[in-house]
Amino acid sequence: MLHHFKGKDFLKLADFTPEEVAYFVDTAIELKRKRASGELFEPLRGKSFAMIFEKLSTRTRVSFQAGAAQLGAQTFYMSPDQMQTSRGEPIRDTARVIDRYCDGLFIRTFGQEVVEEFAQYMRNPVINALTNETHPCQGLCDLMTIKEKKGAYKGLKIGYLGDIWNVCHSLMMGAAMMGMDFYAAQPNDTYQPNADQLATAQQWAELSGAKIVFTKDLEEVAGGADVIYGNTWHSMATTNPEQRVVDFAPYQVNMRVIEMAKPDVIYMHCLPGTRGEDMVDEVIESKHCVFWDQGENRMHTEKAVLVLTTL
Repeated sequence: MLHHFKGKDFLKLADFTPEEVAYFVDTAIELKRKRASGELFEPLRGKSFAMIFEKLSTRTRVSFQAGAAQLGAQTFYMSPDQMQTSRGEPIRDTARVIDRYCDGLFIRTFGQEVVEEFAQYMRNPVINALTNETHPCQGLCDLMTIKEKKGAYKGLKIGYLGDIWNVCHSLMMGAAMMGMDFYAAQPNDTYQPNADQLATAQQWAELSGAKIVFTKDLEEVAGGADVIYGNTWHSMATTNPEQRVVDFAPYQVNMRVIEMAKPDVIYMHCLPGTRGEDMVDEVIESKHCVFWDQGENRMHTEKAVLVLTTL
């Protein structure tokens, strides 16, 4: 099955079956075990990957570069303002040249259509490191963390509190594929998930028996949750920050929210967040918070994507 993904792009979770997504997670868990045991595992020695990041990044950029290095590969960071695309070179021309130099591309950009155009003109794999629409590497990391902490997926409830944007879309998709109920807090009707993402997730939910619910009712979202998932109220492509603070204020993740959930609830967050706004120190420093394990798992899941799409 290892070679099943060779050359395949990683643009969104829905491009794969639930069984394939689970295989990525299982591979990541094994790679994490190898790292923890000190086992040297460099199957990508001699490989090189280009990185184009048009948005700010801490976790994604460092985890990709560290993970690739651990696998024996080199990475090349390409600053968009220093590339010829900034002077109008078409993506298709840039893509075909990068494809001749490197064994793959990680790209963090705005429109999903940008990563799809790179993928169209490259034979080597293109990995979506975040677009406005999806964040599949984060979604994979979240599934890995839930499996580590809860042992299985089926029948779990996720309560999502934060901006309804790319991370929400990928988590919703992963939950639907794996049979987890996904409840998201929706302050009002101006905050809507991407219609195509929602429709695809609902199709997977029908097959897995999962529920997808967007509601204003905080207790409906957090009540009896196995996972509380927080996120910033201000994703990178959003505007009207003052209004967002007003709208999302009732949905801050604090101990009251944690107490609505199950006693063994885990609190997840893709970070960065704003302490005192979407989350509070008391919860971050509590036994429920798994941020740092989750952050580490970004690296292991990205390593799994690199190994499985390259070899």
